[in-house]
Amino acid sequence: MIQRMATDAGNPIPRFPASFLWGVSTSAHQIEGAADEREPSVWDAFTATPGRVKDGSTASVACDHVHRHREDVALLAGLGVNAYRFSVSWPRVRSENGLDFYDRLVDDLCAAGVRPVPTLFHWDLPADLDWLERDTAERFAEYVALVADRLGDRVTKWITLNEPAEHTLLGHALGVHAPGKRLLFDALPAAHHQLLAHGLAVRALRASGATDIGIANSHGPTWAASTEAADMEAAEFYDLLLNRLFADPLLLGRYPDGIGELMPGDVEADLKVIAEPLDWYGINYYAPTRVGAPQGAEIEFGGVTMPAELPFSVREIEGHPVTDFGWPVVPEGLTELLTTFRDRYGDRLPPVVITENGCAYPGVDDQDRVAYLDGHVRALHRAVAAGVDVRGYFVWSLLDNFEWAEGYARRFGLVHVDFATLERTPKASYHWYRELLRAQGPTA
Repeated sequence: MIQRMATDAGNPIPRFPASFLWGVSTSAHQIEGAADEREPSVWDAFTATPGRVKDGSTASVACDHVHRHREDVALLAGLGVNAYRFSVSWPRVRSENGLDFYDRLVDDLCAAGVRPVPTLFHWDLPADLDWLERDTAERFAEYVALVADRLGDRVTKWITLNEPAEHTLLGHALGVHAPGKRLLFDALPAAHHQLLAHGLAVRALRASGATDIGIANSHGPTWAASTEAADMEAAEFYDLLLNRLFADPLLLGRYPDGIGELMPGDVEADLKVIAEPLDWYGINYYAPTRVGAPQGAEIEFGGVTMPAELPFSVREIEGHPVTDFGWPVVPEGLTELLTTFRDRYGDRLPPVVITENGCAYPGVDDQDRVAYLDGHVRALHRAVAAGVDVRGYFVWSLLDNFEWAEGYARRFGLVHVDFATLERTPKASYHWYRELLRAQGPTA
């Protein structure tokens, strides 16, 4: 049962700087549809296999954003955001005239006064490529240069990759996302090659004249299940895998101890590419994770079966309400995460942008989502007040969409989508966010 959250809605949310970026996020495979107008991706093959997606659905139509994007741009304009984070589909770009759609989308966003913020990879890898192969990183840089050449006259803010941690863990280690490989720790080359692809993409974007580049990494606090040594050690290892494995190379130019020797190729040379300076660092935050010593059995957590052979076990966080996905709602975890990153990385941490934050709840009168967002925006402001340099906040997501292996059962959108008719209906949370942005006042 969903436990309703208390809010601090009686008090106004404190003001953020006038230059603050307020936005919403989406991804190509989850909303675009028009699958017959692009090349296939690893997700097309994954969803075609029975049993991979819980409701048996595919994203072949999704929200049909390719054909209805003007309606969605109007929703963005009505919302009052000053930025829209979307992703460019590499398989679509490889098809004939595939960049034409993004030309139209960017033009329409600019005309509506909404800054386009494209993510260049959000998990929909072309079906003939593989992140276990180093060559994929080189191919990615070529694709990035092509997109930048076409859109760079209007796009100034870029994101290279979205959540390489989840794409590695869920897609290559556990096999519950595309490409459906269950390699456990043999999946580490996929992590390294994505990080290398990021660095090569930064160089390609710099060569095109881009000066505002970041990445969208998922992070969250790791809480030990107890103060017992085994639980503390397991939590430290989990934090290394999900946080430091992807942040340390980017921000410090090195892997955590013991990890670099597990990676393929000339790691020292690759790290010089991976650590290309960033203009800002994107963080996707959803919840902390409580971790303890392995329990010798498979554990179902957040819709994912965690194998018994992992050197840790994920435990339930008690005493907090949960979303429709079963994720704990812990706004203070966002403040904790940001201050931890500030303390851990010091002056190596560039300005931060929250590139995703959101929750799954049913219904159009989604007061639980309102409470969730209210709490997290306040938690974000507490981090700013504590001295963390945060420059923006993007809600996940604009639209209800294809939620990967969950199909259409989980609704993250500010806008309800009827997947039979594709009718869009703004939810209570859409109106709440619009009023928040109006209260914040004009942005620079």
